[in-house]
Amino acid sequence: MGDEGFLTTAEVARRLGVKAETVYAYASRGLLTSVKRPGRRGSLFAAEEVDGLAGRGREPGVVEGIRTRLTRFDGDEVSFRGERVTDLAGEWSYESVAHFLWTGELAERPAFPESAELAGLVRSATGALPATARLTDHLRVAVAVLGAADPLRFDLAPEAVRPAAERLIGVLADALPGGSARGTLGARLWPKLTSRPPEPEILDAALVLLADHGLAVSTVAARVAASARANVYAVVSAGLGAMDGHYHGGASTLAYRFLAEARENPVDALSERLRSAGSIPGFGHRIYQRRDPRADALLALPPENPVVDLLLDQLAGRTDLFPNTDLALAAMMHAFDMRPDAGEAIFAVARIAGWVAHALEEYGEPGLRFRVLN
Repeated sequence: MGDEGFLTTAEVARRLGVKAETVYAYASRGLLTSVKRPGRRGSLFAAEEVDGLAGRGREPGVVEGIRTRLTRFDGDEVSFRGERVTDLAGEWSYESVAHFLWTGELAERPAFPESAELAGLVRSATGALPATARLTDHLRVAVAVLGAADPLRFDLAPEAVRPAAERLIGVLADALPGGSARGTLGARLWPKLTSRPPEPEILDAALVLLADHGLAVSTVAARVAASARANVYAVVSAGLGAMDGHYHGGASTLAYRFLAEARENPVDALSERLRSAGSIPGFGHRIYQRRDPRADALLALPPENPVVDLLLDQLAGRTDLFPNTDLALAAMMHAFDMRPDAGEAIFAVARIAGWVAHALEEYGEPGLRFRVLN
């Protein structure tokens, strides 16, 4: 018997909005039934039983109604369709991983298509934006323009959605302000973020690691749009809208500013953050208990960041304050002199693959299924 219809402890904790320890407490009280599988670490729980517990005493929410086979959490590990994300990063291109999320087939894929005509159309629209516009502002305008330029955008068949998504991502990378390059998506995106000599393999790894992360707030927004049978451009627009906040897509910018402060005196920077906010940008996570594997993978890539090392030394006794991907992105931004909003752009472009994958899943579900009230 496979794991379909079952959730890991981490997934149950996330769905119920509790800690892993509380999940085990529920099991000990008979509210949930844990299942062990030979050769597998940890417990599994029937999704139907979890949903029943989640729905007690309240109206069913959006997240509880979503079943996805895309991303799975097991302790402090995360996988795409059964493959550990940290194994995919560095071994496979973003294009290959995006196709894997969309189809379940892991194979070498070519670079996403280029279109000088569409890139020029986008630049003509984004050229009206003020100099203060962020890269994510450019992305939102670009997605709307590309949607308007696609007369067949309302075809929701997977055979139509996938090539449209490939074209969309490729043009977005090419049309952003900055230099130009060819190759993988990381190579094409690199000159938009920095004038430093290209090291696209690092950016490609970051894009893979951030391609999806389960039912994050932007992904839920994308799925709700897809449930109304919004086209792929509108789905991506919904995701971009939900991520435009410091709790989600903008968190790397906060971590970037914190690292800039910590360059002068890491201890003083930590002390000030703990005194004024009680939290530290780029540390800790709602899902992971002791480590964010994606951050570990990114921080292991060259070059080393001595400021991050000093911060980790100061926080060595706090098992709950481990580096997350926002800190890893911020460290990358400082290491390669990237523009201050580069982390948000990397996150947004990377996550489009996940939003499209979730939309493809959602198109197979009953329409408007998240509507509770008439």
